[in-house]
Amino acid sequence: MEALKKIGVDFSMDDFGTGYSSLGYLTQLPLDQLKIDQSFVRNIGVKPTDAVIVQTIIGMANNLGMKVIAEGVETEDQRAFLELHGCSAVQGYLFGRPLPLAEFEHSLGI
Repeated sequence: MEALKKIGVDFSMDDFGTGYSSLGYLTQLPLDQLKIDQSFVRNIGVKPTDAVIVQTIIGMANNLGMKVIAEGVETEDQRAFLELHGCSAVQGYLFGRPLPLAEFEHSLGI
């Protein structure tokens, strides 16, 4: 990873907060970005504890000089919450569903 980093490759930890995404990796790996798992994002506005976890991940990433992206954003309320707390990079069905390449290009006018 270090050799790839030296030639300009950036690394993102996917599904942060679940599975094997240990806090220890934040100091051991040359990460540039944390991706907040959709299981937390989907519960923004539903479970206060998940909203706190999302805020904590955003704050931690910012304090470590990392970018942060949230996956699974499906509502405008989720997007607004994330932006309010410092996460402006989001992805999810709020913006569109997956499409075959030809349909995607057509939607862009390509």
